[in-house]
Amino acid sequence: MNPSTPAENSAELADTPVLASPAFSPLYQQIKSLVLQSLQLGEWKPGDPIPSEFELAARYKVSQGTVRKAIDELAKNHLLVRRQGKGTFVATHAEQHVQFRFLKLKPDDGDIISQGPAQRQIVDCKRLKAPKDVAQALALASGDPVFQVRRVLSFGAVPTIYEDIWLPGAPFKGLTAERLSRDTGPMYALFEAEFGIRMLRAQEKLRAVNPTPDEAHLLQVAGNTPLLRVERLSFTYQDTPMEWRIGVYRTDHHHYLNELN
Repeated sequence: MNPSTPAENSAELADTPVLASPAFSPLYQQIKSLVLQSLQLGEWKPGDPIPSEFELAARYKVSQGTVRKAIDELAKNHLLVRRQGKGTFVATHAEQHVQFRFLKLKPDDGDIISQGPAQRQIVDCKRLKAPKDVAQALALASGDPVFQVRRVLSFGAVPTIYEDIWLPGAPFKGLTAERLSRDTGPMYALFEAEFGIRMLRAQEKLRAVNPTPDEAHLLQVAGNTPLLRVERLSFTYQDTPMEWRIGVYRTDHHHYLNELN
């Protein structure tokens, strides 16, 4: 039997939709789940304002304090952005302060913004049948359609990052090298704007490697140069894996910075 909940909780949640979270979760967590459902369904798009705390409290029949706590958590997780005097907005990878959240490679002599945007070279973009390891990473069946994108990021005309990116075929239908090359913003912002896919969080594995001959050629380094290999699995809503990215980084003038809270 579920633990009993305060009478206020029962009254405040009357006539609200069925919740995905357990009935015994704190009330603000249940409201957070409802807001997440609206974000996932596209009720509010990246960059759009969401209703005020007063309006959400009336919608879900809860107190404004409960809504505020739910919104605070979503803002802490970079899903929403509070703007003083303007309201709360759906976060987008197009925003300057969000663009570099997933890029941890920093120049030794300054921050990532001061070095300017990366120059991008799309090596190729192919639609393939998923190899076994790719299918496993993206929770697909072996042989399902996937896209493989290979690109090089350069800073100050120096090739610095080589990336091998794998994406599930169905959500990214129509992706081409030309489409990627035309876009000048962050790749995740393109995924938001054109495919409705928002990357929310990622897991990374790091190790030191020597480059393959192809990587050495693309990064213009010797075959025995030590490089940093970063394997990233990125997730969208409902913890659905949506990108498997293997990057090889030069660290002769950069370092990997991860801030731990």
